[in-house]
This record gives sequence, structure tokens and C-alpha cells, in this order.
Amino acid sequence: MSGSTRDHTYVVTTTWTGNLGQGTAGYRSYARGHQIAATGKPEIAGSSDPAFRGDGDRWNPEELFVAALSACHMLWYLHLCSDAGLVVVDYADEARGEMVTDADGAGRFTRVRLYPRVALALAADADAATERERALTLHREAHRKCFIANSVSCSLEIDARVDLADLRSGAATSGRQF
Repeated sequence: MSGSTRDHTYVVTTTWTGNLGQGTAGYRSYARGHQIAATGKPEIAGSSDPAFRGDGDRWNPEELFVAALSACHMLWYLHLCSDAGLVVVDYADEARGEMVTDADGAGRFTRVRLYPRVALALAADADAATERERALTLHREAHRKCFIANSVSCSLEIDARVDLADLRSGAATSGRQF
């Protein structure tokens, strides 16, 4: 099926739950609460960011945007490592998104930066430097293939670190274990 394309459709329902009795009669008369749902999945409680009169205990669209970029990159990376014979034993990313708002309230993300930290099992006969370089190269390939990254206009940067774990002794060659 090389060279062919497939279409995918994703259906999500967003339902506003913030009517406090007056609807949107005034900017302060309604809550920003909403539920995000898809068939067969738990609902996500959403709101706007507290800076925009939202509930800080709920997910906001900006966090979900950054999370989508982080998760898409991770899933591609794990897939590529598996295909390449690299064994990832732990993965964490503390992604950060930067957004600006204009005087009229419009805004946009200017940059998202992913900080994936990967623990990679080191095979008995493997060269640590070679394995680390292979693992870092796959971050570039994951970035190239990420569906969400390919759909955004802001800068997306990857600041990856790969730790090599010698599973025979339980020690990590970089001094950090997850």
C-alpha cells in the first residue's frame, strides 16, 4: 500500500456545562466548564485557563494542545524504537507551550518545546555512544512523522535526553534513572 493515503475521522463532542442560569447574558454570568467526550471513552472535564475566568481544576484547551503534541511524539518514538530494536524501558516528557495574546484577546502559540527523557536498555554487546545516537536520531524521525506536529504552525522543538540502562546490573550509564 506504499504511496497510498488513508483518511481518518475523529468525532469528539464538546458540551458546555457552565450555564449558571442566565446563559451568556454577561461576560461574568457564565462558567467556562464543559465536557469533552468520544464514544466509549471517559469524559474530560474542561474549562478555560484561570487567566480567562476558567476553573484551574479542569483541563483547558491550551494544556490539551501541548499534551497532544507530547503524546503524539512519544507514540511515534516508541514505535520507531521498537522497529529499530531499541528497548525503551521508561519515557517521560515535561512539555511546555508558550502562547501570546493580543490586545483584542486573540492569541496563538508561538512555541512548544518537548523535553523527552528516555531510559533505553543497553544490550550486553552494544556500544553506548552508538545506541545513544541511534535513539536521539529517532526523536528527529518521530518529530517528522507526528500527525499533530505536522498540523501546527508554531515552532515545535525537541530537547531530548537518552539514558542508557544496563539491565544486568540495574545501573544507568548517565547517572539518572527514571
